[in-house]
Amino acid sequence: MGNTILRTERLTLRELTSEDAAFINRLLNTPKFLEYIGDRGVKSDEDARAFIEEKYRASYRDNGYGLWVVETTNGTPVGMCGFVRRDTLPGPDLGFAFLPEHERQGYGYESAAASMTYGHDQLGFTKVLAITTPHNEASIGLLIKLGFTDDEFIEPQQGEKLRLFSFTY
Repeated sequence: MGNTILRTERLTLRELTSEDAAFINRLLNTPKFLEYIGDRGVKSDEDARAFIEEKYRASYRDNGYGLWVVETTNGTPVGMCGFVRRDTLPGPDLGFAFLPEHERQGYGYESAAASMTYGHDQLGFTKVLAITTPHNEASIGLLIKLGFTDDEFIEPQQGEKLRLFSFTY
């Protein structure tokens, strides 16, 4: 198991490891992940192990933060939440995704709110960004509930319009 980053009343957020490959393979291939976030080319547990090392664990090493697996108190992985450093954005980006059977149970808000507190108190963030597709109403609603401001539309890649949100502590 990866290093524990933080705990809430119902959840533990910890670093992803190669042991999470089956979970990541499943999460990254859910219909909503593919629609709203995109195809990451992960088609097997072996692909997922490589992706965990090349993306998530590399972010922990390079940035001191990343996306963390979100588990219930009994150790069931339900999603991921944390921060991403993108070349196309001037600061850390809050990200989250959950398995369909664990949506609409408050895990997104609980893990994101705890991550935001951790980002400020432990990582020294003064501002956090978030991006989403214009039609991802669930994510937009969560960001607004967290106190993010809907700033503008951006086009980080040709033909890709995203909504940019920001939160200043």
